[in-house]
Amino acid sequence: MTKHQKRLSVPNSWPVERKTQTFTVKADAGPHGEKGVPLLIVLRDVLGYVDNRKEARYALNQDQVLINGKPESDESRPVGMFDILAFVEREEYYRVFPGEGGRLALTAIDEDAAESKLGKIVGKQQVPGGDVQLTLHDGHTLLVEDASEYSGGDSIVIANEDDEIVAHFEYEEGALVTAVDGQHAGEIGEIEEIQVTASSSANNVLVSQETGDGFETIADYVVVIDENFTSDDEDEEAAPDADAGAETPDEADDESADDGGDDE
Repeated sequence: MTKHQKRLSVPNSWPVERKTQTFTVKADAGPHGEKGVPLLIVLRDVLGYVDNRKEARYALNQDQVLINGKPESDESRPVGMFDILAFVEREEYYRVFPGEGGRLALTAIDEDAAESKLGKIVGKQQVPGGDVQLTLHDGHTLLVEDASEYSGGDSIVIANEDDEIVAHFEYEEGALVTAVDGQHAGEIGEIEEIQVTASSSANNVLVSQETGDGFETIADYVVVIDENFTSDDEDEEAAPDADAGAETPDEADDESADDGGDDE
């Protein structure tokens, strides 16, 4: 398998400029599948905290960068929807949220909000021992003794420290949702109607908006959230435009060396 990733072929969710250089860093295997954005891109292209992979590795080795409450040392680790990034020394905390056009963006949050993360339930199955395993959108799994109240499409908020479920939002008409994919990615509204399709096709969801025409999308593209995701304190995105973090030729040369496994 190639170690290279061409910019032109990266997923639409990656916040990178595609035509400045040929290659960019490739994400390791991990959460979020192919839609996960390498942590290096977040640190360098989005936040501008580092200039190259070597600086990223040094910063991560200080155990000051946390993803979902745990120190992260791999600059290629995929970061994706609703992950919580904490920069301990800077006292800065961000939630990964869908931006315009489906690109992942960072929303500033406070320290208390950074202690838990939201996940969409995409799977539910009984495991040996009698417990039920819930699978979330990023591949995270957790066991619950009584799963009768949880259904596919629901969202739960789990504590980063011990995976305790601290909130539960049902997937139902009237629920507040955000679109995370498709042409309406990043838009927020309330479910007006869930149209169940009597076939293998995806169910449709009609979403109404107070200041907008509303939209229609498929069930896989919506995630139930709560009003805290739309508060004024969380309106500002941290450098959502990757053009502002476009590389200089020197930085691109450093990245080319990174792809080959060497640091400048």
